[in-house]
Amino acid sequence: MINRIRDIRKEKGMTLAEVGAACNPATTAQTIGRLETGMRNLSLAWMNRIGAALGVDPELLVKGEEASVPMVVARLTDQGAEALTRPRDAILPTQLVDGAQLVCLSIEAPQGEYRSGDQLWMRQLRLEDAAHLINRDVLAPRSGGRYAFGRLIDRQGSMVALLPPGMGQRQIVIDRPAWLAVAEMLVRKL
Repeated sequence: MINRIRDIRKEKGMTLAEVGAACNPATTAQTIGRLETGMRNLSLAWMNRIGAALGVDPELLVKGEEASVPMVVARLTDQGAEALTRPRDAILPTQLVDGAQLVCLSIEAPQGEYRSGDQLWMRQLRLEDAAHLINRDVLAPRSGGRYAFGRLIDRQGSMVALLPPGMGQRQIVIDRPAWLAVAEMLVRKL
């Protein structure tokens, strides 16, 4: 089993000391660090304590070697959708778990109806299964490891046209994207 404590802690923006203080009973940053790195055994009791401190189900703290984990693959900036330098595990909302392939778009700059800090959870579909997605927000892979994000405004054969969010944007036409991911859930911090 692979430990995901560090990934989840960093995604939540917490330090080792903050996680240790949030545990019940409280523990040290050093202990949390040892549990993260595998220097100390992650028991069920520790999983429950750390899961509660991070506000996630304890089972999210570990993943199997074979498990397919949703990934944050792109971010939305002032220049449009950009690939991350390295995809990272995404913390999965339990409402979307049904065996579907999911990806997450992290919004870093406000665009259209999206605010900085939003996470857009998206269901990945094959292009041939995407006929019903007109007028929905989608993420599409482009050549060279790039992505395009916007409202699907047209689809003709293997070509799709997306209109990025925001005023004055020009449509992006993509020929034969490997897949389209349709927006399913917006996660917004309060």
